Amino acid sequence: MKGTKGPARLKAKPETLPLFPLAGALLLPGGQLPLNIFEPRYLAMVDAALAGDRLIGMVQPRDETNPENPALYDAGCAGRITSFAETADGRYLLNLTGTHRFRLAEELAGDAPYRRVRPDWSAFGADDETDITADAVDRDALLAALRDYLDTEQLEVEWEKAAAAPIEALVVSLAMGCPFQPNEKQALLEAKTLADQAECLTALMALAGGGDDDGAPLQ
Repeated sequence: MKGTKGPARLKAKPETLPLFPLAGALLLPGGQLPLNIFEPRYLAMVDAALAGDRLIGMVQPRDETNPENPALYDAGCAGRITSFAETADGRYLLNLTGTHRFRLAEELAGDAPYRRVRPDWSAFGADDETDITADAVDRDALLAALRDYLDTEQLEVEWEKAAAAPIEALVVSLAMGCPFQPNEKQALLEAKTLADQAECLTALMALAGGGDDDGAPLQ
């Protein structure tokens, strides 16, 4: 599961953002997301990003009945290209560092082969500030749910490192790395604070692990 380096704050938020729709791929502020880019339209997107502010908006398709132009969830996360390599067969290997979440205010028309959006950055204004809710996270409950979840899903993590990790890094890494369903990933993305994300994460792992949870089902 990928660790975090802490959110890279956006000093200037762009008025437009290229979109990379990818089901099941969650990026959160401070998270690290590796990508293997090979479709021509997204190779063009990366070229444009590298020539500009190096930002790409990660967003999930709401459904994939139209793979060329799927309906999208209305919230995503911007990522800055922080490492880049080109392979011999023309692919791009990227690492995105999550910076700031956004809502899709308006999709823009144009000649680019990839989709672009006018982002509403104000919807997640808390991403501009230091999250002070970390102390409210129930680490013991989170780790207990994680242990049951790993047993159920037959997954492994480096337990000592996970248990000792700063709570911010632990929550972001688990949220991004656990193989939840797309709607569950979206719920984690849209949780307003770190404490909210941790509560959602604990509930998701408890449900999968057979634990008790009296929360409402995710939509």
